[in-house]
Amino acid sequence: MDGHLAGHQSDVRNFARSLDPADWRSLRALGHRMLNDLFDDLESVGDGPVWRPMPNAVRDAWQAPLPRDGAEPEHVYDEYRRLVAPYGVGNRHPRFFGWVHGGGTAIGMVAEMLTAGLNANCGGRDHAPIAVERQVVRWAAEMLRFPPEAGGLLLSGTSIANFVAVLAARRAALGGAVREHGVADARLTAYASGGAHMCVARALDMAGLGSASLRLISDDGAGRMRIPELAERLPADRAVGMRPFLVVGTAGSVDIGAIDDLAGLAQLCRESGLWFHVDAAFGAMAMLSERLRPLLRCIEQADSVAFDFHKWMQVPYDAGCIVVRDQAVLQAAFARRADYLRPTGRGLAAGEPWPVDLGPELSRGFRALKVWMTIRTYGADRLAAVVEHCCALAQRLAATIARTPELELAAPVALNIVCFRVRGCDDATQERVASLLQEAGRTVLSTTTVGGRRVLRAAIVNHRTEEADVDAAVSDVLATLAIIRAMPGR
Repeated sequence: MDGHLAGHQSDVRNFARSLDPADWRSLRALGHRMLNDLFDDLESVGDGPVWRPMPNAVRDAWQAPLPRDGAEPEHVYDEYRRLVAPYGVGNRHPRFFGWVHGGGTAIGMVAEMLTAGLNANCGGRDHAPIAVERQVVRWAAEMLRFPPEAGGLLLSGTSIANFVAVLAARRAALGGAVREHGVADARLTAYASGGAHMCVARALDMAGLGSASLRLISDDGAGRMRIPELAERLPADRAVGMRPFLVVGTAGSVDIGAIDDLAGLAQLCRESGLWFHVDAAFGAMAMLSERLRPLLRCIEQADSVAFDFHKWMQVPYDAGCIVVRDQAVLQAAFARRADYLRPTGRGLAAGEPWPVDLGPELSRGFRALKVWMTIRTYGADRLAAVVEHCCALAQRLAATIARTPELELAAPVALNIVCFRVRGCDDATQERVASLLQEAGRTVLSTTTVGGRRVLRAAIVNHRTEEADVDAAVSDVLATLAIIRAMPGR
C-alpha cells in the first residue's frame, strides 16, 4: 500500500466514526438556544431595519479557505449570528415590498426543523413523507378546482414548475419518441404575453426548443395578452412551417400583477389543440378567496398550473408546485425504469408512481411538511384572509399615491403590486430613490419598467404588513426625494 495513503487512513481512524455528538446534553442546550433565538428574532422582526448591507469585514470573512479542522458547534453558531443572521434579504420584515417574497411563519420554521431531523429522500419508495406530499398536491388541485385525476409534485419554485410543464406539453405534442430522439426538426412554438416571467423563455431553452421559440404577444395596456393577436399569429406561424404547441397564460404578472383572460385563452387553446399552461406563481392563492376567485375564472380549464407556496401562503423557501390536469401525462413525460429503482409493490418498493416518475428529480427533500403544517395550522380561510388583506393594502397604497402630487401611478393595480413614479423625474432618479431607501433600511422597494419608463414597484405579500407600513412607504419615498433634491450637484 502507498505509504502516503496508509498514513492518511491511519489519521482517519483517529476520528470518531460517527458524527453524532459525544455530549448530547451540550448540543441539546445549544439547540434550545438556537430555537429561542429564532423565536426572539421573529417576534421582533419589524423593529430593526428591513435590510442592511454587509460590511467589508463580513464580506472578507467569506473568503476564508476550506477548514481542515472542525470547530465547536457553539463557535460555529456564534459565527452564524455574527456573519449571516443580520444580513438576510429582509423579506420577513413588514416593510419589505421589493419582490414577491413571502414572510414565512413560526410554524413553517419549526416544520423545517422537523424535516431536517427526519432527513427523508422524497424521490420515491413507500413512506409517510410522500403521502404528505400527495395530500398537499391534492389540496392544491382542489384549490384550483381541478378534476380528481389531476396530479403533480412539489419543486423548488415556479421556474422549475414551468419547465416541467413545458416538458409535459412537449411530450403531449410529439408523443413518446421525443424522449428518445429529441425534438429533431419539429419547430415547436409557444406563446405568452410580453409580461410573462423570464423563466418561461428559460424553460423553452432548457427543453431544447430555444428561447426564440417563444412568441411574445402584446398586451392591452393593462398587462393582459391580446387574444385576437394570438389568434392571428397561430395560423401565420403554421403557414411558415412552425408547430404551435403551448400557450402560457399569466395569473399575476411579475411586473404589475396582471391577470390574462384565462377563459378566453382556455377556449382558444381548446379550439386550436394547444396545451394551456398558467404561470400563477403568486396569483394562484387568490383561488382561496371567494371574493378574489372570479379574477382567475377558468383557471380550472388549464392543462397545468405552476405556483409557489413560498409566496402568498407564507411557507418558508423553497416550495413550488406543478399541478397537471391528468397526472398520466407527467408520468409519460418523465417515468424511466432502473433496476435499483424498480417498484415491486411490497415493502419500501411499493407505492408507485413515485415522485421521480413525475418530474426531473430523484434526490428530493421533504418540502411538503412545511406546506402541510401551514395549511393544517391556519386553514384555507385564514390564508385567504392574508391574500385579501394584501390586496386591500395595495389599493390603499394606490389611493395614497393618486392623491400625492409628487407621485403618479404607472399601472393598474390588479392584485397586490403597485407601480408608481416620482413625477417629473427621470429613470435614474427612480432607481436612486429605490437604492437609497434600501440602504436606509426603512422600506424596501424595487424597480421595473412599465411602458418604457423605469418605475418604483411595491409588492405587498407579507402577512405582517399593516396599513401603517404602506403609509410609511409613501412618506419614506417623499423624504428620500427631498434628500436627493438637497444634494449638491444632483
